[in-house]
Amino acid sequence: MKTTKVSFFVLSLVLLLVTGLSGWAGAADAESNASKTYVIGTDITFAPFEFQDVNGDFVGIDMDLLDAIAKDQNFKYEIKALGFNAAVQALESNQVDGVIAGMSITDERKQKFDFSDSYFDSGVVMGISANNDTVKSYEDLRGKKVAVKTGTEGYTFAESVASEYGFTIVPFDDSSQMYDDVKTGNSVACFEDFPVLAYGVKQNNGLKIVTKPEKGGSYGFAVSKGQNQELLQMFNDGLMNIKANGEYKRITETYVGENASTPTLGRWELVQKSLPSLFKGLGKTLLYTIVSLFFAFILGLIFGFMKVGQNRFLRGVATVFVDIFRGVPLIVLAFFIYFGIPQALGFTMPLFLAAILTLSLNAGAYVTEIIRGGIQSIDRGQMEAARSLGLPYRKAMMKIVIPQAIRIMIPSFINQMVITLKDTSILSVIGLVELTQSGKIVIARTFASFDIWLTVAIMYLIVIITLTKIADHLEVKVRRG
Repeated sequence: MKTTKVSFFVLSLVLLLVTGLSGWAGAADAESNASKTYVIGTDITFAPFEFQDVNGDFVGIDMDLLDAIAKDQNFKYEIKALGFNAAVQALESNQVDGVIAGMSITDERKQKFDFSDSYFDSGVVMGISANNDTVKSYEDLRGKKVAVKTGTEGYTFAESVASEYGFTIVPFDDSSQMYDDVKTGNSVACFEDFPVLAYGVKQNNGLKIVTKPEKGGSYGFAVSKGQNQELLQMFNDGLMNIKANGEYKRITETYVGENASTPTLGRWELVQKSLPSLFKGLGKTLLYTIVSLFFAFILGLIFGFMKVGQNRFLRGVATVFVDIFRGVPLIVLAFFIYFGIPQALGFTMPLFLAAILTLSLNAGAYVTEIIRGGIQSIDRGQMEAARSLGLPYRKAMMKIVIPQAIRIMIPSFINQMVITLKDTSILSVIGLVELTQSGKIVIARTFASFDIWLTVAIMYLIVIITLTKIADHLEVKVRRG
């Protein structure tokens, strides 16, 4: 009877989850069809093409061009800030309708995507630390490391000449990380698109350009192969119109022209201006942590009791659950849930749902083991004594074993809470804008890595220490009670 109830509850939970996913997918499709609002993926850490200003608005050449074209062609759109690699994967899995992210038009990408007419022609240059006077040409790179950003023209160019000039490629996902690697001396140089690096140099990113631009590729707006052709046509028509009326020239000169803005804020003022967006990211970090831990504890209770139960089949199911979600790296699980499942089943998954599922399943596996270990740490003789006095198994567990086990489990629960809070930062790879991603976005605009990462680290420390102290206080009260 007990086994039947547990099995029914687990089955109901699975059915509820599947139904919820279907409902989310159906709702998303219905909304898309009704409002005709196109979802556009982008990378907001690629200034001057796309980044966030101090007010949290999406700006840059790509963002301003898209806005001007949308107004010209009278269509609505919604920006989904994911990061370049995640944006491309989202387009492949139909999570977004299009991508504009300084995306070079290549023959390889043409096999998967349809591109608009070129809206910007780029070229690759080499940048070195502003204090470096020894590296002046590619020949000076022999035997050294060179930083590049994955998925860019700079990466492609570096690959094509690496063997000729004998240097080692060090890949990064963000331009700011690549620049920092050069400034700290880990890499001697970097290859970057000329307008991007030129903008960074003007914003005091600590580098200088030492080569003339190599012939590079052209940037284009992309949609999935054979899909959203009306959107692609509107982009091309709008691009032609804004080039004709002078709007295109005005937009590009705003960011890469002679009168482009330069930074005027001091270090402390910069941090102050950045705090609102960082606090917003911290709020989302806490929200995702609390919600995911709630579901993780439900999963942990279900599978934890299954692991210590008397039914061999349920013990096996719980063991498989723990082995899978504790064995798969969190970043792989996030990619699989957000990109893999929707692509395989043909629906759109909301980012919030993907993030909660990822964190809950991962933390749930660890909570399962915490509960199992806590219960099994209680001497078996206590259960045998309770049963010999006539107490039923369930009552003996609830009245004697579990209260003692909870006292043992509390430190592990506190530890898991801290781990899950920090794990939210990993989900920035699928576009979750929490505290870490908020820091990346600010650095992409300001290039003030030390100041912003120090601020982010202090915010994490304050929150984690505060939560730990509260949990320790509760632990003392429970033990005394």
